[in-house]
Amino acid sequence: MLRALRHRNYRLFFGGQSVSLIGTWMTRLATAWLVYRLTHSALLLGLVSFAGQIPTFLLAPFAGVWVDRWNRHRVLVVTQILAMLQSFALAALALANRITVWDVLWLSLFQGLINAFDMPARQAFVVQMVEDRRDLGNAIALNSSMVNMARLIGPSVAGMVIAAVGEGYCFLIDGISYLAVIASLLMMNITALPKSRAARSTFAELRDGWNYVSGFPPIRSILLLLGLISLMGMPYTVLMPIFAGKILGGGPHTLGFLMGAVGVGALTGAFRLAARRSVLGLGRLTAISAAIFGAGLVAFSRSPWLWLSLILMFVVGIGMMTQMASSNTILQTIVEEDKRGRVMSYYAMAFTGMAPFGSLLAGTVANRIGAPDTLLITGACCIVGAIWFARELPEIRRLVRPIYQELGILPEMATGLQQASQQEEAAG
Repeated sequence: MLRALRHRNYRLFFGGQSVSLIGTWMTRLATAWLVYRLTHSALLLGLVSFAGQIPTFLLAPFAGVWVDRWNRHRVLVVTQILAMLQSFALAALALANRITVWDVLWLSLFQGLINAFDMPARQAFVVQMVEDRRDLGNAIALNSSMVNMARLIGPSVAGMVIAAVGEGYCFLIDGISYLAVIASLLMMNITALPKSRAARSTFAELRDGWNYVSGFPPIRSILLLLGLISLMGMPYTVLMPIFAGKILGGGPHTLGFLMGAVGVGALTGAFRLAARRSVLGLGRLTAISAAIFGAGLVAFSRSPWLWLSLILMFVVGIGMMTQMASSNTILQTIVEEDKRGRVMSYYAMAFTGMAPFGSLLAGTVANRIGAPDTLLITGACCIVGAIWFARELPEIRRLVRPIYQELGILPEMATGLQQASQQEEAAG
């Protein structure tokens, strides 16, 4: 389950990022609660989330081209330093009692610009930290475990900090936590990737990346499902302050418990994925987990009790994390190396870039028909997407099988081919 930690660079990254992500999740919850406290508006909750994620949608394809050209390690050092400064700016304004919803919006937009480069660089960098491709799936699952351990700890701590001393200290803790991941990046010994292609224009490489992503059905189908889940399902987080405060009659503690339950579920799913020894079967798991995620949202939208809502958020967390990590693992396994940055930029675009439209849509619709009915509709859309993807699986398996054979992921078939070749040589 922990075999990717054999690699020193990944071990450093895992340790530093584990600390930093707790602060990140504290800031996410504190930002949502701050906006809700200042405005009590579902629309503004959606608008702030939109501002923080729209840059990824607009810039990720270009960022992917540049990530394939640039030193990914240096890109990550720069993005982490800029993110640290953004958190300190939020902390300074909040602790001085001068922060407004517009300050939050503009600083969220700045963080979104950082993430547009950070996310594809981070995803593409995994393969440089884990030299043995056989450990790649385990590293991605451990990444998900790390994210969701932080999702469990961060919101729970943030709820207590907000109740005790206010949102500003959450932002301050987040800023300080970035020092851990920056230090871990600077301690790495990274071998630069060889240049595998001649430099071409940005738009030519952008077109090549798009043709590859849109023309290869396995990658296209995975990204379409992930985009749908992000558009219709992920914005549930925007509505969580409303469920915690208005429907369940709680406060920041309740919001922290709900998000913590998601983290427990996601961590459970991540551990199960980390224990897997092969990527075989992840396509079917992607469809099943997307359906579980949607069904959990539908049921949660009808729940009037906190205890039941916590159980359902646990289910939502399992489905969400398993679908996301399974998709990531398949993509990272089958993608051509010289297009990795561009493919992972479309992954970032589907996972993060679609979410702002969903956040804005969820906030607008919730203002009209209420948060429960909005979540009911979005969850049902996720279930429909899961059914569609399940119908695409036979074609996906047919096209991916030769890649798995070439990589030795289908050992019994690879061995059979090798024996047949040896027999032919002997007969010749």
